[in-house]
Amino acid sequence: MAIARRFKISHYEVFPHGAYIVSPVTAVLDFEQSTREVKVQQADKATGELIWSMDVLDADPEAPKKSKTVSIKFLAKVQPVPPANDSASPFTPVEFEGLTALAYIDDSGNRSRIAWSFRAEAMHSPGKTAAKAATSSEGRAA
Repeated sequence: MAIARRFKISHYEVFPHGAYIVSPVTAVLDFEQSTREVKVQQADKATGELIWSMDVLDADPEAPKKSKTVSIKFLAKVQPVPPANDSASPFTPVEFEGLTALAYIDDSGNRSRIAWSFRAEAMHSPGKTAAKAATSSEGRAA
């Protein structure tokens, strides 16, 4: 098959109504290598870079309840910094660059469903590019 398992997708295809940060950026733990005393951060098998995660709210009013909050992962040597909240809202608007998607089967509920895993290379305030955001110390993700 010519389609890769993980494929590129634009921010606006995933979040046409926008996305808002609802959690801090946190390390994704490797549960196989971690113990109660020592927590080990998960690393990407292909690149060896550390994996970080944050939750965002999908502002689509028609999104189903299970799809309202979406986790976005980053591969980076250091913890990515989200953009500053310059809005009057308690939620920080965010835009992702280098977004990729991977479909998988979520069988954790009563019925199996197709779910999506998202990864981004960078994040910034909407309307700014990652290069402009980095120069204004707004948040280069990876």
